[in-house]
Amino acid sequence: MRKALLFLISLSVGIVLLIGVVRFIGWQEVRTAFYIFAGWQGIVIILLTILALFFGMWKWQIILKSQGYQISNKQLAPSYLAGFSLIYLFPMLLFGGEFFKGYVLREKFNIPLRKGMISVVIDKIMEETAFLATVLVGTIFFLFTIGLPPRNIAILIAGVILILTSSFSYLYFKIFKKQSIASFLAKRMESNKFLNGHALEIEKDIFNFFRNRDKAFWGSFGLAFLKVGATWLRTWLLALFLGKSIGALPALSVLGFYYLAIIIPIPAALGTHEIIQTFSFTALGAGAGTAAAFTMIQRGAELILAIAGLLIFGKLGVSLLKAAFFRKIGKIRA
Repeated sequence: MRKALLFLISLSVGIVLLIGVVRFIGWQEVRTAFYIFAGWQGIVIILLTILALFFGMWKWQIILKSQGYQISNKQLAPSYLAGFSLIYLFPMLLFGGEFFKGYVLREKFNIPLRKGMISVVIDKIMEETAFLATVLVGTIFFLFTIGLPPRNIAILIAGVILILTSSFSYLYFKIFKKQSIASFLAKRMESNKFLNGHALEIEKDIFNFFRNRDKAFWGSFGLAFLKVGATWLRTWLLALFLGKSIGALPALSVLGFYYLAIIIPIPAALGTHEIIQTFSFTALGAGAGTAAAFTMIQRGAELILAIAGLLIFGKLGVSLLKAAFFRKIGKIRA
């Protein structure tokens, strides 16, 4: 009930923000977004969204392969897409999509939950590192282009970037200095309850992956940035379809603001993406109206895949529940 209430509250906030932004900009931009998304341009945006997700899935497959598990991309696709839908539509469920992917690995491929979660955490760290690099480069270019934004906005952006940069710097410092984070946390709670007592083992495997810097490390890191590259191309082309040739570096700034928007736990970044991109597009001289059409088309492409993932999640959930039920029955009979 608490999680359902959180979802309804965050969804309501997003809808209110979205309606407010659209009413401020005008409904004409909504019609423009619909016409473009319904044409061949919409197909291009959807295909680039699929490509970005494919790079992300391939990255996960390489990480699993480095752990000794040979699973094809075709086999991973359903669980990856289902995990994406949970993260995209229910971001308030912290680590919900990530845990689901680890659980599916155990139930479908007989991969121990600990090993599955190790692959998921490594995948998440690499992806968020690529996102953070995009945010930093995009923000630097943005500031060089327009100068300092209004004080309140500057403080907010600087605060978020500082927190993210500090967190990842701390993480990588601990990794390469071979200093444990898990032991620090375990001291402040009952160690046998901290990740079922396996925290240190999980941390060791994760840190070893980053310290080894072998073929799997560089391959998965490269795919993390290829995913960013596909999304960057989508951003640039979508602005071009809307009649705004903003250039490659401004498109990187817009993409960086998108990554900042999805940090806020609101389903599909409703409202928050519009507000942030209205600011960035206006500052870059592309107009607030373009920002509204841009966010709606991008969200439309992502929602198509998220809904498909949600359907897969329902199907997987039913099959996994059946398997668990029959396994329990088998144990009782034994």
